[in-house]
Amino acid sequence: MGVAALAATLFVWTLTLNRLVKRKLRLSIFLFAAYVAFHVALLLRPELAGAGPLLGTPTAADLASPIRPFERLVFSAALINLLVITLINPFRRDHVREGFPAIVQDAIVIGLLLLVGTFVFREELLTTSAVGAVVVGFALQDTLGNAFAGLAIQSEKPFNVGHWIRVGEFEGRVAEVTWRATKLRTKSGNFIIVPNNIIAKEAITNYSEPAVPTRLELEVGASYSASPPAVKAAMHEAMSQAGLVLKTPAPDVLLVAFDASSMNYRARFWVEDYEHDEEARDQVRVAIHYAFARRGIEIPYPIQVEYSRDWAAPDAATLQRERERMVAGVDLFATLTDQQRTGIAQATVTRTFGSGEAIVRQGEPGQSMYVVSSGQVVVLVGPDRREVATIEAGGYFGEMSLLTGEPRSATVVARGETVVLELDVELFRKFGQDSPHAVEQIGLAAAARRAELDRVKIAAQGAAVADAPATFLARMKKFLRLR
Repeated sequence: MGVAALAATLFVWTLTLNRLVKRKLRLSIFLFAAYVAFHVALLLRPELAGAGPLLGTPTAADLASPIRPFERLVFSAALINLLVITLINPFRRDHVREGFPAIVQDAIVIGLLLLVGTFVFREELLTTSAVGAVVVGFALQDTLGNAFAGLAIQSEKPFNVGHWIRVGEFEGRVAEVTWRATKLRTKSGNFIIVPNNIIAKEAITNYSEPAVPTRLELEVGASYSASPPAVKAAMHEAMSQAGLVLKTPAPDVLLVAFDASSMNYRARFWVEDYEHDEEARDQVRVAIHYAFARRGIEIPYPIQVEYSRDWAAPDAATLQRERERMVAGVDLFATLTDQQRTGIAQATVTRTFGSGEAIVRQGEPGQSMYVVSSGQVVVLVGPDRREVATIEAGGYFGEMSLLTGEPRSATVVARGETVVLELDVELFRKFGQDSPHAVEQIGLAAAARRAELDRVKIAAQGAAVADAPATFLARMKKFLRLR
């Protein structure tokens, strides 16, 4: 029987494709082999079992030997393990059946073996096992507590391997669940080994269930002088700039408190993986800083703090000269007089963008142009956001939306912190009423530049050919309401 069982086990081990079955069957192979070797040794040396003829019929003393129950117990353990493992697990697939993880299968094998030992084997074995169980139970009560807690965790499945969880003060991604402990990998790359009996006593927060996306929150204060719709719009714009923030579910902003020195707003947004929560919050905070700065929204200091330092205000004359220098370097304005360029420079608005922020987006409406004062921007076209140009300080973009009101033809993104001067359509409408000929010259220069840029876009994505100069001027005059 032992040889036949060993051969059957080896046959199953050879045919199965399930790695768990192969690993568990090694125990049965070892026990069956030990049983056969032990039995052969008893046949060759009958005196080891008590008394009996060599290879003959066992005598009463032989059957009463205390060694025989242990021999049969080894055989039973191997057989029970073989049956449980082969009946529960898929045979031709490398998969663990839902509801029967490895730890549960081990518990079934041990439970069946205890039942067999209790009701089948002789009293000598039972007495020895009972005394040993009492001693082992007292010595290993913590280990047994961890084992039963691990069994409960695997059965109830409050989390799986790969889930991001928090248990008490511990937080990390589940790397492994064993009989004794659960291993968590933290954000810093370290392992935390938490005993299962601690996990069984603590509240468990699973950030990966029932769905992987996780909602994060952060609060920021804004001045009472800023209207709530303006603040919310700025925060929505900031969250749209953060790469880790999901578009769906959509983020939202709530006004949550009127504090001593500020109105507090809470940004709520979703990320794909909780592991990146700190990076996502960082991206949103940085984007909020720049969005507030562009809109003139103040994040106030606490009112109980007094600052005695005198902050030197920027020299207005120096800033004006710098704006005039930037405007003078734009070839669209080459035909204008110094006085006209000075008037345009005075009407510009300074905007600051963080690295990676989109200044304009392809397809969106626009009625302004930008001159790069410092930093660098890249021009992206098409659905694949192919990079077609880089604009350094002194360059400009967006003039077609300013002159004709047409949607943005490309996405322009800041590379590094970038400062731009914005010229809006109202400035040019007023300028066109005073100097229509000058605006017409600007339009001709813009048409020539558009023709050159379109050659690049045609190569990139098959864009349409630009309008003829006369058609373009007609569109421009209509949009700017020029006669």
